[in-house]
Amino acid sequence: MAVVIESEVWVLNHSIFIFIFVSCLLSILCFSHFKTHHTTNATSTIFDQSLPPSLTTFLLCFSVSSVLEGLGSVTGEDELAYYGLNREQMVLYLCVGYAASLFIGPLFGVFSDLIGHKKICLTFCILHLFVGIWKKITSHPNIWLTSICLGLANSMFSFSFEAWMVVEHDKLGHRQDMLYDMFWLMAFLKSACFIGSQVIANWLIGNSFKQHLGSLSTATVLLAILSIISVTRGRKEPAKLAASKDYQASFYSFVLCDKRIWLLIWAQACVQFSVAVFWILWAPTVVADGREVHLGLIYPCLLGAGMLGSTSFPWFVSGLLSLRTEDCLLYAFCVAGMMLSVVAYDYQDIGVLVTLFCLFHACVGLILPSLARLRTLYVPNELRGGMMSLSLVPVSAAILFFLMQGGYHRNIENSTVIAFAALGLFSAAGSMYLLKQWGKQLHNDWHKM
Repeated sequence: MAVVIESEVWVLNHSIFIFIFVSCLLSILCFSHFKTHHTTNATSTIFDQSLPPSLTTFLLCFSVSSVLEGLGSVTGEDELAYYGLNREQMVLYLCVGYAASLFIGPLFGVFSDLIGHKKICLTFCILHLFVGIWKKITSHPNIWLTSICLGLANSMFSFSFEAWMVVEHDKLGHRQDMLYDMFWLMAFLKSACFIGSQVIANWLIGNSFKQHLGSLSTATVLLAILSIISVTRGRKEPAKLAASKDYQASFYSFVLCDKRIWLLIWAQACVQFSVAVFWILWAPTVVADGREVHLGLIYPCLLGAGMLGSTSFPWFVSGLLSLRTEDCLLYAFCVAGMMLSVVAYDYQDIGVLVTLFCLFHACVGLILPSLARLRTLYVPNELRGGMMSLSLVPVSAAILFFLMQGGYHRNIENSTVIAFAALGLFSAAGSMYLLKQWGKQLHNDWHKM
């Protein structure tokens, strides 16, 4: 007599989305009320006054570009399988993208400082436009060329828009506290727009992936054109090539010879590595042992947790707690490391696993704007793009190594890779402790100005 084992599909409780939305809304509104009625300092939030037109235009441009970036990766393995790639070829596809980011990506950070960050943002949009048109005109595009273009676009997205915003903010002479608000707003909008990209993809594809994949390419082309228009609006950037003669000496003096900036580079690399590892391995981890889960519902939940984490940034650095940024980062890195450590050790229960993932992303949502604030304190604006792209080198190299050893040759277990990501986060917490010790004098001098 045969035994039939019924598999139960694990479903995420939909009330969690309402909880995240209400929590984000209350965090933002309550902080604005707290700053208005319970503080005596002169600082103001971004909601106490209307945004300058330049920053409003930038946020619109960044939002459209974020949707475009999310749309380029939302289909994942389904699109690669549609093009006929097997598991090993999918791993090589990722390797090609990270190799391009490793060897070519850092050069664009230097170029952004020399020729202008706006031009690199425009290059990001053009790469996505090229990929969208390439997929639209041919049923089987060159996946390796596509991987290179998307890998370079991803590396540009990680530094170009932030560097552009900071430089423009400095030129226009806006308040420093408004710049800090822009950091968490960018992290918030990035996660929100990634959720929007999933909604757009699901709406366009519907129930027939093969028949409507072309619609996704059309949406990519239209969004890329809209991004190009939004980036090119406004005043033109002045040419900076004349300053290239002094750039190498300045970069060596202010970045390579400053141990505090190396600590920032390492912390940024660790969080980028952990996030990259997470998005590669989270789905295989959830569906391990043949478990059935609606991954499409978990994805926005994770991004929503990141949104909630980003709204906590002003509370920690200038609100009720008023922690030093280094202390805030030290605690956040430790908590994020512990979340991944538990996942690496034991990830059998799906509910606990999703909870750990959400807490990890909430920490990341707090870490990213906090690191951006420290970069403003320690890194000259004219070197920001090169410094941020330098942090991509160890990330791309590590991901490339683990993809080949773990994904292609299968010499390393997924749990081992996650454990390495957790160790990196703990080491980033240590770097924040050292930065606090080494940067006390500069921190105090900054606040006396």
